[in-house]
Amino acid sequence: MRIVIAPDKFKGSLSAPEVARHLDAGLQSATGHNLDVLRIPVADGGEGTLDAAVGSGFTRRSALVSGPTGQPLRADFAVRGREAVIEMAAASGLAVLPAESGSSGRPDSASAKNATSLGTGELIRAALDAGCRQIILGVGGSANTDGGAGVLQGLGAQLLDADGNELPPGGAALARLDRIDFSGFDSRLDEARFVLASDVDNPLLGAEGAPAIFGPQKGATPEDVAILDAALAHFVDVLSAEIGPRALKAADAPGAGAAGGVGYAAIAVLAATRRPGIDVVLEFTGLAERLAGADLVITGEGSLDEQSLLGKTPMGVARAAARAGVPVVAVCGRTTLTPEQQKDSGFRQVYPLTSLEAKVEICIAEAGPLLEQLGKHIGAELADLTRAATTVDSTTPTTSARTKEPLNV
Repeated sequence: MRIVIAPDKFKGSLSAPEVARHLDAGLQSATGHNLDVLRIPVADGGEGTLDAAVGSGFTRRSALVSGPTGQPLRADFAVRGREAVIEMAAASGLAVLPAESGSSGRPDSASAKNATSLGTGELIRAALDAGCRQIILGVGGSANTDGGAGVLQGLGAQLLDADGNELPPGGAALARLDRIDFSGFDSRLDEARFVLASDVDNPLLGAEGAPAIFGPQKGATPEDVAILDAALAHFVDVLSAEIGPRALKAADAPGAGAAGGVGYAAIAVLAATRRPGIDVVLEFTGLAERLAGADLVITGEGSLDEQSLLGKTPMGVARAAARAGVPVVAVCGRTTLTPEQQKDSGFRQVYPLTSLEAKVEICIAEAGPLLEQLGKHIGAELADLTRAATTVDSTTPTTSARTKEPLNV
């Protein structure tokens, strides 16, 4: 039998390649290592996109760049021919905030106002140095709310105040922006084409904009949100004076508010095309083509819930499997989906770690061994799981095909 394992990460616990590896080990132990297993880590355009690219034949590269508070760090990107995949979180993410800025993953008011996307711009330049001209920019998990001003700086633009001095990093400083000097902007960008891989459809400004919706997640207080929104509005005005009305139009474009406004700079200045992250990742991994001849697909993510139904990784994989006529099941740390939602989403079965261990903190700490147990369980049920859909009673609640007793989902 041929099994395709195409999971996203279990955030805070395991990367997508690790999830796939543990599931593979459990499946093989249950079936005497007689399975042909293809592991394809996937993602939705945010964290994990780089792993998905490397797992699909891209080569991992690295560059020394500026982190979200300006400290140097080494960040990876991926290259395949003239195509590059950049995961913004690697250079400008919450997870790489230094301890003095509020500890990793726990930002504060200062970092909310001062964090920069400069390192992401520097990663783009490193991709250009590598000869890439097709660049996928996967955004998500960013620490900054600077409208992508840092990205522009990383590509050679200068953001100047009224005295001609370079502005300090961060979104709050944009309130003092007087002009943008593009004379040093990387000329290779004229040949480059960008895809903004993001599911976020928020505009840059206002009640649904980047500061208001995502700023509090990055440590912004209500006062900080007002400061950042006003500063970004001023940034839009100055940029429009430099490059024309397309900068004003881009502020309202769906996705402009992605990654603290990096989506705005990508759309306005880099002429990026915004596409759903899962579609971009499934395309460059070649999942649809690699499903040929498969008997079962296993996907999943840490929490399978109502948010997952809005286009997250498991749904994208389930749609691809349905088009290929291959049954699909999901694994997860926990799920809040009802049996009806699971069935409507296309999953033949959902296997949460909480069916084995009720305590979520233990599921997080011991996700690897627990996934191997689920792999064994799935391996024992393969014959039933791969039956044609017409043989499954669609009115029957989600059950264990082997025991005919309800799973703890």
